[in-house]
Amino acid sequence: MDRAAASWLARTREGRDVPAHEIAILRRLALISSAALIAVPVALSAVASPAVALPVGVTLVAAGFLFSAVGSIALSRLRPVERQDVHRPAPDGAYLDACAGLILFLDPLGAVTGLAGRERQAFLSWMRNPAGRGFFDQLHVSDRLHFMQALDHLRQGEEAISVDLRIDRPTVVPASDQFIHVQLDLTAVRGADGALVSVFGQMRDISLEQSLKAEAARKATEAESANDAKTRFLAAVSHELRTPLNAILGFSDILTGEYFGKLENDRQREYVRLIRQSGAHLLSVVNTMLDMSKIEAGRYELMVEPFMIGESIRTCEEMLALQAREKGLTLTSRVQRGIGEIVADQRAIQQILINLVGNAIKFTDEGGVVTVDAASNGFDLVLTVSDTGIGIAENKLATLGQPFVQVQNDYTRRYEGTGLGLSLVKGLVALHGGCFAISSRPGEGTVITITVPMDGSGASSADDAADWARTVEFPPRLKGASGAIEVQHEDDVHEQATAKSA
Repeated sequence: MDRAAASWLARTREGRDVPAHEIAILRRLALISSAALIAVPVALSAVASPAVALPVGVTLVAAGFLFSAVGSIALSRLRPVERQDVHRPAPDGAYLDACAGLILFLDPLGAVTGLAGRERQAFLSWMRNPAGRGFFDQLHVSDRLHFMQALDHLRQGEEAISVDLRIDRPTVVPASDQFIHVQLDLTAVRGADGALVSVFGQMRDISLEQSLKAEAARKATEAESANDAKTRFLAAVSHELRTPLNAILGFSDILTGEYFGKLENDRQREYVRLIRQSGAHLLSVVNTMLDMSKIEAGRYELMVEPFMIGESIRTCEEMLALQAREKGLTLTSRVQRGIGEIVADQRAIQQILINLVGNAIKFTDEGGVVTVDAASNGFDLVLTVSDTGIGIAENKLATLGQPFVQVQNDYTRRYEGTGLGLSLVKGLVALHGGCFAISSRPGEGTVITITVPMDGSGASSADDAADWARTVEFPPRLKGASGAIEVQHEDDVHEQATAKSA
């Protein structure tokens, strides 16, 4: 019977060996069917004649045998993981030794009961024997509490926890640390009642990661210290330069006015005028550096008060009108009707207008137009300074506004400047809780739009500025989206400037 069953099953397995449990299934079904060959016809003869009961009974038994055999064999082949001929990986020492790091087996109190792991020899080469309480005794004193707290969390029901520890190195190698930083991942092993039976731990050396973190923190501290030193240097130099510059400007004004005697010739008058112009320019640069250092340090105090924006625009226009006429430019302004007083720092708004209009005049050639527009947009004041100057390439717009940075190309190399004007504008706008946007096309012009709240609600108070003790980015990033600095690139923003030049 077994040979016949093995021969039939071999044809269904395509030449592979027939498992013994399949032959046993057929053997049991054959024995059951043999008994059924007698019992079923006898039972049927009670309700039918023997001539009918015998063939029907044999047919039913044969059909039942075939269906049972096919079904049992198919089910046994669908569950191979439950059979002895399929190899299931077992968590023995060979597999544990393939795990990364050092594997620790601990009891619920933290005593080490076993070791494994791929890096076991590397750890044991510098560690003392961790068996029993040896591992706990090697931990840094301040880390022992963290280790015991981790075990307590596992006893209270947590399934896994990770803790960073420092292990004492008995023999300190030159140019190495006394303690090794490791990360220990602990997993609870519980009994049938849910109580903690043991702890499975995997320990990895993270000394390299810790050194990288320490190096990054050190460099960040150095950068912050250098930024503070730079800010203090700018403030100190600015203060020290302003005192002699004021004397130079004062005495040059006296010489220009010829209060204590006439100058002998026009060359002397020209030299005095050049001294006055150079001193005024240097004082302007020094004042800009001083304001920029204050904004960088978060100590620029806004003196918020109501004033007429139209008067500030006219003052700016009057101050720069002569410079525009000397270059052959047209300087105009337009103020929307109904705009009266706004609440802001008048000096700061005046400085914003002077810097923007001065830049527009500087980078606009003869015959061009520079326009200042003021309009309201809800509760915001929108100031727009547009020109028909040389323009700026789109890929250079992102660099504008950085301190001491100018866009260098074939056009701007012949223009003087420190690159601080636009940086100061961005900082002052941000302090008012406003937005800055610039759009430009080479050869067509530039449009700069400033948006600030008309009621002064976005401005930083003097108290807030005095409380800032840390250095902030330049320009500073204020709370809320309103303090963001926006740089926009649009294709049609120069239509207004082109129309004005026409």
